Amino acid sequence: MKLSIGIVGLPNVGKSTLFKAITKQEITIANYPFATIDPNVGVVPVPDERVDTLFTMSKSKKKIPAVVEFYDIAGLVKGANKGEGLGNQFLANIRNVAAIAHIVRCFGQNDIIHVEGAVDPLRDIDIIEMELIFKDIETVEKRLWKLEGEVRSGDKVAVKNLAVLQNLKKELDEGNLARKFKDEEIVKELSLLTIKPQLFLLNGSEKEATDEVKKKITDMGFDYLVADLKDTESVPELIKKAYAILDLLSFFTTGEDETRAWTIERGAKAPQAAGVIHTDFEKKFIRAEVVAYDDFIATGGWSQSKQKGKLRVEGKEYVVQDGDIIEIRHG
Repeated sequence: MKLSIGIVGLPNVGKSTLFKAITKQEITIANYPFATIDPNVGVVPVPDERVDTLFTMSKSKKKIPAVVEFYDIAGLVKGANKGEGLGNQFLANIRNVAAIAHIVRCFGQNDIIHVEGAVDPLRDIDIIEMELIFKDIETVEKRLWKLEGEVRSGDKVAVKNLAVLQNLKKELDEGNLARKFKDEEIVKELSLLTIKPQLFLLNGSEKEATDEVKKKITDMGFDYLVADLKDTESVPELIKKAYAILDLLSFFTTGEDETRAWTIERGAKAPQAAGVIHTDFEKKFIRAEVVAYDDFIATGGWSQSKQKGKLRVEGKEYVVQDGDIIEIRHG
């Protein structure tokens, strides 16, 4: 599974600065709007000392950590849904990521231009969220138009879907996000922007990130991180929170050839974990041999874990736990 995060916000709020800090890539950073034309993509390893420990213990030839893909998406402006600024192409880029890192400028620095003329985090949050909502309204309206034709032809599923999307459009028209409709099948098909989990990064000091801004974010149901985005020390916390909002966990495979971390959704069962390693493994899954990370380290490896009764044989209904070390048996 690919963990992908789109970095969004108004121009000049610190998106490209953050991207450079976390990926150590040289990209265009300039003090004017739209310095980013195409989304820069950076692949960042997930900090996890368990991978290092297993790599050393197994004397593996290769070490492959889990990774996060960060997409530095150009600054949105008011009216982006109608093509203002660089408009729709960037809203389309957001559609392709699993989660959104919404950068909000809280720092002052008059020498750095603000596209709206002055720093106002509450206003800036509303601008970005409304652009996402407007784009979702457009998507829902297109689907409603098609559904009305399907209803006229007597399609019973279309009748149900029409009611769902009419309620959703009402919610969006009132300026609300689509998240409470995220489990509806018809809504899943639409890849709506306001269904995606969001993590807010408040770019500035704790003093500059006011309680009012923090409350606005938590009232929306999202988490936040306050950081100077030039500081790479915030990266592990950012990735940790990304795992949390996407409800992900890591499991491991380890041996002489390689030690590797794999990413799956929390609640996934053993065959799904096998499928992350190789699609054929899910289809031909027989069983999983599993040792909890702490047991693996305490006993000293595979054979010792087996001797001391810490290795378990699990079937198709086993729910994988964070830190499980797994060997898949397949047909």
